[in-house]
Amino acid sequence: MTTSSMPQGATPGPGLCTEAEVYTLVHAFYANVRQDEVLGPIFNAHVNDWNLHLAKLVDFWSSILRRSGRFSSAPMPRHAALPGLSAALFQRWLRLFRENAAAQSNQAMSGLACATAERIAQSLWMGYQISRDPDAVPTELAGG
Repeated sequence: MTTSSMPQGATPGPGLCTEAEVYTLVHAFYANVRQDEVLGPIFNAHVNDWNLHLAKLVDFWSSILRRSGRFSSAPMPRHAALPGLSAALFQRWLRLFRENAAAQSNQAMSGLACATAERIAQSLWMGYQISRDPDAVPTELAGG
């Protein structure tokens, strides 16, 4: 993300947010995902250890928002391997993410997290489509 495409006043780094705020963002969001009637069953079927998964997600978002450098994995292969994903599922994930982020007290963090989530969802959706049909032209998420 270039500085010009960041939300007003949001600069990634330790000054943007605390580790506690990242933890709250991730844990609150995935608590909502797990309870969601559509996304919950999908996530619960594929996440064997929620404590481990949440710890990785906190590291992921800390690396993005605080530039902590704690995450060093590749999410694309794991997502590409999941069966039956659709644009509607990615859009639902994004909608829940936006709602959760808007409820956070640190709105600079929220804005940057939402902008990043948009790019991540688009990238994962494009990669997912390419992994399923390399010869087809992938579509973008509508309204994403």
